[in-house]
Amino acid sequence: MAPVKPKKVTRKLRPAPNASPGAPLVPAAQPSPTVDLADQLHSAAIHLLRRLRIRDRESGVGPAQLSALSVLVFGGPKSLGELADAEQVRPPTMSRIVASLERSRLLRRLATEDGRRVRLEATPLGVTLMWEGRQRRAESLARAVGELPENERNQLREALKLLQQVIRNL
Repeated sequence: MAPVKPKKVTRKLRPAPNASPGAPLVPAAQPSPTVDLADQLHSAAIHLLRRLRIRDRESGVGPAQLSALSVLVFGGPKSLGELADAEQVRPPTMSRIVASLERSRLLRRLATEDGRRVRLEATPLGVTLMWEGRQRRAESLARAVGELPENERNQLREALKLLQQVIRNL
């Protein structure tokens, strides 16, 4: 049986009680506990990625280029259209990103057997750059996780299993 998709939740926004003029708006109604949990998880995921992404500056490559290169390193060679779809950008935007990566010698274009299409592939330099960046982010995260007591690290391991299940269900 296919999983049931939740209804789209539309929340009206209003000023918070006793808020000063110009204060951020807040949801008018209290969301369900599941929606609230999902919202907190979403926020935590975004904050985690933003904090870890700071380490990517050390690579000297911009975020859009790193993201596209990551698709090729961890997902294998792709056509320009496949890469644009994976990154949710239009092909002309991806063409500019690819040109920048190619100038930096982080990716190369490979002709297909029929010669009609081109496959994009990370170069050894691009692969090394991505693995080093992944290691920097993992080390930063490991330092923060290492500061937790053992019982909380165990709780985090269990929560990670649940998170992976949630990701599979998306």
